[in-house]
This record gives sequence, C-alpha cells and structure tokens, in this order.
Amino acid sequence: METKWLEDFVSLAETRSFSRSASLRHVTQPAFSRRIQALEAWLGAELIDRSGFPTRLTQAGNIFHAQALTMLNQAREARTLLRGQGAVSAATIDFAVPHTLSLTFFPRWIQAIDERVRDVVVPGDASPGELVCPGGRLHARLRALNVHDAVLTLAEGGCDLMMGYHHPSHPVVLDPRRYAFLSLGEETISPFCAPLPDARTDGTATAPLSVSAPASASTSTSVSSLGRLPRFSLPGRPDAPVPYLAYSPDAYLGRMTEVLLMRTAQPLFLDRVYETDMAEGLKLMAQAGHGIAFLPHSAAADALISGKLVRPGLPETVSADAFSLTMEIRLYRDKLAETPPARKALIDAVWNAAQHPLVAD
Repeated sequence: METKWLEDFVSLAETRSFSRSASLRHVTQPAFSRRIQALEAWLGAELIDRSGFPTRLTQAGNIFHAQALTMLNQAREARTLLRGQGAVSAATIDFAVPHTLSLTFFPRWIQAIDERVRDVVVPGDASPGELVCPGGRLHARLRALNVHDAVLTLAEGGCDLMMGYHHPSHPVVLDPRRYAFLSLGEETISPFCAPLPDARTDGTATAPLSVSAPASASTSTSVSSLGRLPRFSLPGRPDAPVPYLAYSPDAYLGRMTEVLLMRTAQPLFLDRVYETDMAEGLKLMAQAGHGIAFLPHSAAADALISGKLVRPGLPETVSADAFSLTMEIRLYRDKLAETPPARKALIDAVWNAAQHPLVAD
C-alpha cells in the first residue's frame, strides 16, 4: 500500500467526486480511479458506493476513513520527528524537482544560489554575525520526481522548495494564499532526431539506414551547424509516418507535447513506436536513430553540440519553431509552513537570491 492511496481516499471522502478529487490531487481521473481500486484490492473491501451520485462511502469505507486519517497523521508526525534529528537537518534545504530539471537546469542554478547566499547572515540580534549557511556553503538535498509527485511533496510538507514547469494549458494548481512562486526562466521543447550516418552537406550519405518519410522536393534538408543531415523529416505521410518516441500519457512533458501537436497548423503523421516517462530515455533512443523525440532544449544541448542530435527536416514553408512550445520554470514555497527560525532564515535567503535571474553561461 502507498500513502498516496490513503490521501486519495481521504480526498474522495471529503469531495464525494472522483473528478474533483483527481483535479485536487493533480492526476487524471482514470489514474485516480485506478489508485482507489488498488487500495480497495489491497484491503479486500469495497470502500466506495458507485451505484449513485454523488459518490458515497460504503460501511467499510466509513470505518476505514477514520483509520486512514490516523495512519496519515502518524506518518507525518514520524517524518517531522526524523527530519528534525541531527545537526545537518537545520542547515540543509530540501528540494523537490522534476527529473529533467534536476539533470539540466538545477545544477547550474544551485551553484549560482550557493554563491549568492554564502555570506548572508541570520537576521536579528539573537545570533549576531551567524551565517545562514554553516561553514559558508549551502547544503541541499534533492528529490528527483515527476511533476505531479513534486507538487504533492510540497503540499505534504516533504520539501522546503519545489521547482517545476508551468504552462497555461496545464498549470500547477496551488492555492496562491498559501503558496508563493518565482519565475526562474523558460524551457522550450522541440523535435530532435539522429543525423544520417556519415551525412555530408552535399546532401549525400554513405550506407544510410532506413529513413521514414524521406525529404521530398519541397522539404528542406535542415543541415545542422555541424553539417549533419537529419535522419527523419516532418510532417511525414499517411503511408509513411515518422517513428515517434513519446512520453507516457501521465508525464507532464507528454501533456505538453500533446498540446504542441494539437496547436500545429500542419498535421503530423507519427507512428508511436516507443514511450517512457523520462526525457533522458527519449534522448538516448533518438540518438540511437529510433525516431523523433520532443525534448527540452536543455536536455538536448550537449547532443546538439556533439552532433548526435539534429533538428528534423521540415518543409521549406515551415519555420524551425513551428513545432516548439515554451514553458515557464518556477520555484514554489509554502508561505505558511511551520519552520524553525534558523531553517526559515536559510529558506528566505535562497528565496531572495532566486529572485535575481540566472546569468547564462
């Protein structure tokens, strides 16, 4: 059993609505329903009376509701107790960050923040001259999660700060009266693929592998800055769709890619040959020549420089940005969290430092 199943059930008991609770829990309704069913299967009892509307709890559900609240409270109390143990806890700031940002944006960002907060002193007269970072260096603990679980971690008090993507079509739903945010920058996703093997800028290639939807007379070859020709071209054709390396349906970047595809003026003909939750996994599959992947630019940057990835071929009438979408990168905190003074001073220092944009290399 997972604690999130208990939290789902408690939410459903309060809202009496699968759709409302799914929205509050930042998950699709089918996924939410599956988790309630998983809890019922684990308990061996039906908790929800699905015969009428609004949703009601069964007799077993009413009995278990009180038990679920008790178990969740005990789990949170245990976490609070354990997190408070040890001298390092008060001096370490906890982050919840989506996987892709943890590998790309976060390392450079935290380095800049570290340099900005090293000399910050704890405010007030209780400890004059004491640095918010003991030893003059910021200590951080990072939990790499999907966007949904990162939001839940913040809402459940499991981290001090949460970094995540934001887009108007799929916003992070947090009560602004409780949660504050800062805009840290932007991230763009675009299609990328492997180049043709031994491609030359004269448009020829030696021993090319099978290419789906080859460039026609009206399609630009999109030669990269390194002189590499793309292995695949968009938009593809009904009789020769482009192999598509996709995100899993519940992945945030997958939802963003679907928004991008729905907004394109020119329809794309794609064959979904592979899917995973991780952008890094799609990147490696794209580099191996398995198809086109829509990747964050920060994730694709090193492969673009080395020539392992290029932009796909596009019709001459279509701009390179036609199949791109830009998201905002945000930092969130719980303004009402009960935090010891020394730890709050550290969080405040990081928050204040984050209000200044990260200078690009």
